[in-house]
Amino acid sequence: MLPRSRPNPIDLLWVAFAAANVVAMVRWASWETIPFHFIWVSLTLLYGFRVWRPVPTALVLAGVCASTGLVIMLDIRRGTQLAGELTEVPLMSAMFLAMVWHARRRQQAIRVAEAVAENRARLLEGQEEFLHDVSHELRTPVTIARGHLDLLGLERPGSYDLAVALDELTRIDRIINRLLLLAKSERPDFLATEDVDVEAFVEDVFMRWSDVAPRVWRLGPVGAGYLSADEEALRTALDALLENAVKHTEPHETIELRARAVGRELVLEVVDGGHGVPPEAVDHIFERFARADDARNRAAGGAGLGLAIVDAIARAHGGSCTVKPLPRGVLFALRLPGFEAERRSLATFSANLGSS
Repeated sequence: MLPRSRPNPIDLLWVAFAAANVVAMVRWASWETIPFHFIWVSLTLLYGFRVWRPVPTALVLAGVCASTGLVIMLDIRRGTQLAGELTEVPLMSAMFLAMVWHARRRQQAIRVAEAVAENRARLLEGQEEFLHDVSHELRTPVTIARGHLDLLGLERPGSYDLAVALDELTRIDRIINRLLLLAKSERPDFLATEDVDVEAFVEDVFMRWSDVAPRVWRLGPVGAGYLSADEEALRTALDALLENAVKHTEPHETIELRARAVGRELVLEVVDGGHGVPPEAVDHIFERFARADDARNRAAGGAGLGLAIVDAIARAHGGSCTVKPLPRGVLFALRLPGFEAERRSLATFSANLGSS
């Protein structure tokens, strides 16, 4: 009767309970509907937890129908019950079968979900191993090639060809690092969070970029406070957004970096006055290897990984990154939870109050 080779104690207990209720139906004929419903209700509860295989389920259902139906038929013949009571047996059977159908569908859905989750975990693990292997295999020839080019550079200083070759090797190395970062972004230990001073962090990133890229740089309002985040990962995300802005603007065009608080969220915004993003590219701009403008990205040396890294870092923090085309340029907004406004100011106020 049971789905396992060795009977389960819970199933055996129910069998004893059901048998006792059948005896009660025979012993107290005028009250037989009470033990009759006890049998069906207990069977439904038991099946909800156990979900037997089809054959044991059919045998149990047949046994309950036969035993309870037989007792009711005998009582009808004796005149202790009305003939209509017999209709409860098929009705209860139909209700039980409906519950069986839903329970088996739920069980099947759980198995499918578990299989999908297991396949996804294997794919992610395989992807990470593949990227690690590829990066290791690529780094060795890149390092050797760079070493030889450096030696040639000593013999031929100022060579344009050597400079281009070294620049391309640097680009390959940067792509390798970004692929590794994307592979690690799905791991639970990807982030090492700490309290980040937002004002100091944003100003440091702004000063560094304004020194290396000739653009019209603007530092907008920056909300004072602390953000619970991985500072290095956050720096990588902002660097990717600013690098994207530099690639899509000319030296005379503006790039603005600002940060504002929205409740317990910090919104880091990068606004540029470049040529913007085509409307058809907005929906897939954060996908890996996606490019808003293929020709211009190839010319600028982009591999289409920068914005995918931003999105991965945002999601790892429990936040998001969005893009909004403007009449002139584009706005990227990096939203991150865990912001506490004015904590530093309150601490300073308390210290000053204590010293006065």
